[in-house]
Amino acid sequence: MTDPAPRPLLYSYRRCPYAMRARMALLQAGRPFDVVEIGLRDKPAAMLAISPKGTVPVLQLPDGQVLEESWDIMRWAWAGHDPDGWWSRGQTEDNLALVRVNDGEFKRHLDRYKYPDRYPSELLPREAHRSAAVSCLLVPLEARLQRQPYLGGVNPCASDLAIFPFVRQLAGVEPAWFAELQMPALKAWLQGWLASGLFAVCMTKLVPHAKQPSPAERRT
Repeated sequence: MTDPAPRPLLYSYRRCPYAMRARMALLQAGRPFDVVEIGLRDKPAAMLAISPKGTVPVLQLPDGQVLEESWDIMRWAWAGHDPDGWWSRGQTEDNLALVRVNDGEFKRHLDRYKYPDRYPSELLPREAHRSAAVSCLLVPLEARLQRQPYLGGVNPCASDLAIFPFVRQLAGVEPAWFAELQMPALKAWLQGWLASGLFAVCMTKLVPHAKQPSPAERRT
């Protein structure tokens, strides 16, 4: 019996929104891969050896190539095989602009709203960052989603996957506050992803690497 072909290895952390969108893209694209669930206080030496920055996701391909950014992993997932147009629909300028805001201005405000203790020198109160996060991303998302069910139009696209985990994170900080927001289209879009089979598979709990058996133990 021949050994199975090696598969890409994804270093991931279940609740990280960057890792979340990488996993969802790989799953939707039908790319077989193995996952190592890291511990934030106990990062695998093998991961740090190929990606010293120490953040997830990191995808190591069988040929040794290493992808250290979630958007690059998403691009690779659909490279040369995008029959349903997930990647191509996400490449419009409007969609790319939303991803840039999400990964830049919105993420900055989200961090300062969710983790104010990490930014003791921050001059703005956390509520100001919450308001700014709503203005810079949620308002344009609501306007777009009132016209169409997904950022890809009538069908979802890579930009939906890229942005959804971060909106989920914002909504989870103060659920009662989020519930009062008058953004029905955004909420329907968010709930649709939360209830999707793709998200359920993406969020399957894995054993952290420190508790996983060694290769020798797995063979016994």
